Amino acid sequence: MAEVSAESHIGAPAEKVRARLTDWSAYGEWNATHTSFPSGGPEPLEVGATFQENMRLMNFPAEVEWTVETMEPARLLAIRGKGPMGVTVATRYTLTPDGDATTVRIDSEFTGAAVSLMAGKLKDSATAALNESLRKLDGLVA
Repeated sequence: MAEVSAESHIGAPAEKVRARLTDWSAYGEWNATHTSFPSGGPEPLEVGATFQENMRLMNFPAEVEWTVETMEPARLLAIRGKGPMGVTVATRYTLTPDGDATTVRIDSEFTGAAVSLMAGKLKDSATAALNESLRKLDGLVA
């Protein structure tokens, strides 16, 4: 298993941050691993909704079949997906309002036999991608 996380204080209200996080047509503008949604994002965005995402991590392309597990508007979005080689990916976006700003935390977890073979490199690459994503997100909403 490989677990990674990143956190950033963004100078925008939680509702504005959430709107950008879930704007599927502009997802690639901030998400460093995203390449496309073959059939669009989950519409409607609700627990149990499924969607496909094409990603790139560690310079490898991957298609992930996601399911929305938990959702609290302007607070939490948790998704879990199945990727190539039996890898399971879980991502949790937590928004904590702080006046006119928001602390955004992204936690990701990768499990599966293939993960154990490359856990160190995966952690480094995924952590860098999360931090880059948060920098880009801050620039788009602040």
